[in-house]
Amino acid sequence: MGDGFPHTILVTGGTGFIGCHFVRHMLRTDAQVQLVNVDLLTYAGSLDNLKDLPAPDHHTFVHGDICDRALIDQLLREYAIDTIVHFAAESHVDRSITGPAAFVRTNIIGTFTLLEAARVFWLHEKGWDARTCRFHHVSTDEVYGTLGPDDPPCIETTPYAPNSPYAASKAAADHLVRAYHHTYGLPTTTTNCSNNYGPFQHAEKFIPTIIRSCLEGRPIPVYGDGSNIRDWLYVEDHCTGLDLVLRHGRVGETYNIGGWNTLKNLDIVHLICAVLATLTGQTADQFTRLIRFVTDRPGHDWRYAIDATKIQKELGWYPAETFETGLRKTVAWYFNKF
Repeated sequence: MGDGFPHTILVTGGTGFIGCHFVRHMLRTDAQVQLVNVDLLTYAGSLDNLKDLPAPDHHTFVHGDICDRALIDQLLREYAIDTIVHFAAESHVDRSITGPAAFVRTNIIGTFTLLEAARVFWLHEKGWDARTCRFHHVSTDEVYGTLGPDDPPCIETTPYAPNSPYAASKAAADHLVRAYHHTYGLPTTTTNCSNNYGPFQHAEKFIPTIIRSCLEGRPIPVYGDGSNIRDWLYVEDHCTGLDLVLRHGRVGETYNIGGWNTLKNLDIVHLICAVLATLTGQTADQFTRLIRFVTDRPGHDWRYAIDATKIQKELGWYPAETFETGLRKTVAWYFNKF
């Protein structure tokens, strides 16, 4: 992008887990950038996640819905938005199984609304191009579907095979972003990340659930036999990758951001129990005895793994945290919060 870009970023879903970390990262590392943060404040977001921002005068919060075209149009013009970083999404797989309609609305219609608003304002009204504006879409490795035990990690050209309503809705959004670039020339980039973990994550998610269950002495629920494998990425490492793609990524390209940490769910439970043992003075066995295997979710993908070679070769991105160092930071944050 041109010198000094981005100037003003519209962050969608910036009170959520990853979004709030991105807001903090940008305010901490770029003294010039202005952020406009639009969020509907559903169960997944909280203004508490935005307390004590590094440069609060460079951040404006707007309570609103990304499906509200009139609002998005107003924000783009009022703040002269030149960059959109799109986090806002329904992302809880279990909720997508019991209530898929919200996922279709937010993840597909919401993304479409943002793309249309950006297309009209940037390309038609302003006549901007890739040197002066950018639409960055934050997606997931779940669009690629599940891997077998011997399958190689997913690369950017791995065929899509989403298996949950959540993954299908994100895949649809990815395709819309791609289409808006190829059809209209909208300057877009997309990233597909692996499972994030770190401070501020919603209590329903896997790692916070384990930590809370241990600290409250309640059963630790583990789906199936705990053999499901995920690739784990510390949230602040994700944000550094997003920043690099936003500033230096090739327009129209997709970049996978993964942590090179593929672990079985049950192994993560044991690691968390071991870290908590050092913090509480208890033994790990006192926590691991709380493990309870519960009925697996319908259509539960067995294994995800991401190959992050492209972003490493093109943009020089590498995660700063190992899973062990990131997990210790995460567990300590929840322990102190609890």
